[in-house]
Amino acid sequence: MERRQRGVSAGLLLLLYQISQVGLQNIPSVTLGVLVLNIFLFLNPLRPLSEVCLSVNEAVHRKNWQRLLLAPFHHADDWHLYYNMISMLWKGIMLERKLKSIWFAYIIAVFSVLIGVVYMVLEVLLVIILDDPSYEMNCGVGFSGVLFALKVLNNHYNPGRVSSFFGLPISSKYACWVELVAIHFISPG
Repeated sequence: MERRQRGVSAGLLLLLYQISQVGLQNIPSVTLGVLVLNIFLFLNPLRPLSEVCLSVNEAVHRKNWQRLLLAPFHHADDWHLYYNMISMLWKGIMLERKLKSIWFAYIIAVFSVLIGVVYMVLEVLLVIILDDPSYEMNCGVGFSGVLFALKVLNNHYNPGRVSSFFGLPISSKYACWVELVAIHFISPG
């Protein structure tokens, strides 16, 4: 995994602009904390991406379990950060207000680790089913898995809603799956 450029960039500037449009006073505390943490680690990564990305090979075989904690909060580039944090902004505002901050913080913490575990289990299953050991080497970073889980949770708490995807009305029950496919095509890996 290549190391991305650090510093202020178009995606980061657009993200900061969007946050300013919402207004810091309108963003609940945990959501704001997650945004700040992700932006901070984008600007000041703890390690190069190749040392924080999550893979079966690194986490399981080499017993580098800290990657479960680091991978969700590092992003491949400014657009990866932008798309994830805009999604976090809207999901966080809706869910944190509904669930309250302490419960929402707990959910973010659990999802951040659990999604990494699920990712590795799926990679191991691909190795077994497809008899292809290269899946153990796939290395991922980012908050997308947590956001997908938040989207499912949001749909549970707000059933019957309709989302718009490129102008097409889609039941929120299916919108998370459409979003997952769209994210795969917009930002593969």
